[in-house]
Amino acid sequence: MFGYGARMTMTAAVALAGSAWMAAAQETLTVGANIGNVPWEFQDEAGEFVGFEIDLVATVAERMGAEVETVNIPFNGLFSAVQSGRIDIATSSITITDERLQSVSFAQPYYDSDQSLTALAEGPKSLDEMEGKVVGVDTGSTGDMWVTEHQAEYGFSDIRRYEGLAPAMLDLTAGRIDGYISDIPALQYYVVDKPNLAVVERIPTGEKYSMMFAKDAELASQVNAVLDDLKTEGVLAELHEKWFGVAPDEGSSTVTVLPMPSLD
Repeated sequence: MFGYGARMTMTAAVALAGSAWMAAAQETLTVGANIGNVPWEFQDEAGEFVGFEIDLVATVAERMGAEVETVNIPFNGLFSAVQSGRIDIATSSITITDERLQSVSFAQPYYDSDQSLTALAEGPKSLDEMEGKVVGVDTGSTGDMWVTEHQAEYGFSDIRRYEGLAPAMLDLTAGRIDGYISDIPALQYYVVDKPNLAVVERIPTGEKYSMMFAKDAELASQVNAVLDDLKTEGVLAELHEKWFGVAPDEGSSTVTVLPMPSLD
């Protein structure tokens, strides 16, 4: 790990490179996001895109002297969109994994998470009670990967895949699925005012979220340097408190400056 002085030198160098990139290349960053992914990116009553990552990307772009154009893309489509260059950045509480790092790049993580099981309040109370039952997941998500890997262990009778939380919640409420496995912060936020639903079990997976870029994109390093500053200055901590109602844990990815993920 680099020392503080070395990191500051690198940050300054990358910031200069970022300025040159913006002047030479573009003034608008096209960002793909799975809108409906509360509290990360969703629409408010006025139809505006809001959320933790909407605010974060806007702050990063402002530091780089750029505007943001957000494009609504289903989660599973974000990977091909960023690889093809149709978008510059992908967000949607995307977990960094070694498998994904083979084909895309990530900036440093800014949120630590796990998976979770959500069910009707009068439904299953744990994964052990999901034997013989139907579970829902988001297509291509880490929840999808976890359920596929553990289907035999827990005896799920079927896996139904959705493009986002909203249609899955409709089917859960209607009884067409018995449980839904996805990122715990999104589900805790979603069920807070819905007494008919409950997050019944946390599934430890040690996930970390970040923005996703085309493989080895220079933009990834430039954004990573901005995230250094946003963590050091407490801006990310303020966003965490705004959207989750509490300060981030000490030592978490939200407040700790970390290196860019790599397969090395």
